[in-house]
Amino acid sequence: MAAERIGIYPGTFDPITLGHADIIRRGAKLVDRLIIGVTTNPSKNPMFSPEERMAMVAREVSDLGIDNVEVVGFNALLMKFARKQNATVIVRGLRAVADFEYEYQMAGMNQQLDDDIETVFLMADVSLQPIASKLVKEIALFGGDIAPFVSPKVREDVARRVEGLGQLGDY
Repeated sequence: MAAERIGIYPGTFDPITLGHADIIRRGAKLVDRLIIGVTTNPSKNPMFSPEERMAMVAREVSDLGIDNVEVVGFNALLMKFARKQNATVIVRGLRAVADFEYEYQMAGMNQQLDDDIETVFLMADVSLQPIASKLVKEIALFGGDIAPFVSPKVREDVARRVEGLGQLGDY
């Protein structure tokens, strides 16, 4: 019997977008078990705490109805986390050429750290390619509508957070 194929889809998911959900849905088909690794990255100026992001991602995955996906938080080197989870695949989503350059470099470095773990790139659905969590947060903070980019529940989460932080801009 073949070993279980475990994949890791790492990210900050701050917040989780429809683009992330697309990669989760498609990535889950490639492996027996997909672990969504919710990580910390203070340089990204997070809107939500790691615990809030994990809960948000878990809720969204549950709403997708995919049963071979779990959500795990981590604050470590990705390849160490992947080894600890017995993963053999890293799943990464690509939106544009700029993503590819960064991800290609990262995949090369990860291969140097552990060449038994493969990186698989999934192109985002064309309709979802422009979506980036950073831009979603910026649009929301300036009072724009983020409904085309996130689920209704995430939109509510972001709206509550923006209400607490205070909206930016003068009009």
